[in-house]
Amino acid sequence: MTAMPGSGREWTDPACPVARTADLVGDRWSLLIVRDAMDGAASFTDFQQRLGIARNILADRLRKLVDHGILATSTAPGGKRHSYELTAAGRDLFTVVVALRQWGERHAFTRGEPHSTLVDRDGRPVARLRTEDRDGTPVGAETTRVRKVGESSAADA
Repeated sequence: MTAMPGSGREWTDPACPVARTADLVGDRWSLLIVRDAMDGAASFTDFQQRLGIARNILADRLRKLVDHGILATSTAPGGKRHSYELTAAGRDLFTVVVALRQWGERHAFTRGEPHSTLVDRDGRPVARLRTEDRDGTPVGAETTRVRKVGESSAADA
């Protein structure tokens, strides 16, 4: 891992947004905590009961998610218990969670195997995510590339 000057953090690949995101929320427990927060979990007990995660691991992941600005805490009336809620950065992970869910629906279950389904307010399944260019044309790994730091763009030429 490489530290970025002034960041105080170690990054697997400092110039890559995918690597930085994985460094922040890439372990399964962190993503499942974010998923459950999106589904209404707010207390340590909520997360622990839903996930069946060891208390020490949960405490560590919650602290890291708060430290990274993905969750925020507030103290419940009475002052003993923390309540956790997604920050704007945490809510921005919704599309990531949906993408993982939809990939899982297509590739992690056998045909006909039951699984949960994400539905909209009216109870209809959410449409499949689609990655598009600025003109609305679908793009994929075969039609895109990563411009590395320091590499000039075609628009610069």
